[in-house]
Amino acid sequence: MARADDREQRAVAPGPDGALPEGIDLHALAVQLRRMNGEINRLAHGFAGEQGLHATDVQALAAILDAEEPMTPGRLREHLGLTSGAVTACVDRLERAGHIRRVRESADRRVVHLYYAADGRAAARTYFRPLAKAAEAACGKFSEGELSVVLRFLAAMNEELAPLRSPGD
Repeated sequence: MARADDREQRAVAPGPDGALPEGIDLHALAVQLRRMNGEINRLAHGFAGEQGLHATDVQALAAILDAEEPMTPGRLREHLGLTSGAVTACVDRLERAGHIRRVRESADRRVVHLYYAADGRAAARTYFRPLAKAAEAACGKFSEGELSVVLRFLAAMNEELAPLRSPGD
């Protein structure tokens, strides 16, 4: 007999006809993902407006915050799919607004790293606190095992979506 943990680890794969197993409603899942994306976008646009930023600036802040290593303008350009000039304008706006700081910390003075500034981080933390509380409340409705599956699903979605970016992105 299969244990619950065993069922969690099995992938839900389409059958030979391409259909998902019974009980998996792909349309309902897509609707919920779009709704969540819309709500998060509304919050991000609100933050941008409140801070005098562009929506792309908020995407840049998220990229800088989420980067596993110090972000550079070149990597930010690749991540956002912008021209060098557009990234320079974005970084300039963010630095003037106090959200990021540029640091030259390597022997090669041409290398610039972008960091989220403490004041900018505090402003974002304050603005997005309701989002964090909503996420905490939603997490409270699920077991640790269920949340592990949700996290795996979101990571898999991001992995599947990454190759779909336009060549310039």
